[in-house]
Amino acid sequence: MKDLGAMSNLELLQTHGAVIAKLRHRKVVKTENNPIGDYTEWLVCNRLGLQVQGNSKAGFDAVDPQGVRYQIKGRRSSLNSVQFSPIRNFEKRNFAFVVAVIFNMDYSIRLAVKIAYDAVPELARYRAYINGHILILTDQAVELDGVEDISHLLAQG
Repeated sequence: MKDLGAMSNLELLQTHGAVIAKLRHRKVVKTENNPIGDYTEWLVCNRLGLQVQGNSKAGFDAVDPQGVRYQIKGRRSSLNSVQFSPIRNFEKRNFAFVVAVIFNMDYSIRLAVKIAYDAVPELARYRAYINGHILILTDQAVELDGVEDISHLLAQG
């Protein structure tokens, strides 16, 4: 592999593009966008036996064999408190669980949790300016009722 430190900014961006194209070809990611969302969905679905849903499914990303709906969130961060993308239309109960995964900067898993719908209000706050609930996780989230640490189930090997 080429020394990343010796590569120009353009070469690094071109390498990033080539990596994303290869991951898309392998069906690990679905778009050319930031891969963390697609990668999180792929990882969670593969490890938990869920079926990923198309982008047209509002309010949930995957279903289990019994039809239980899951919303999946992923974020790469070195911070102690991690804010995820908004949960829209929370009151419509489009999902039974949120699976939220915090990746370290090297993409290893720092924390992965399965959050029951009724526990989400303990961890998310409605923000009118984005018309959605913002989920904020810390390592202490696993102490709440309705929150299960599933990090071991997703650990990459």
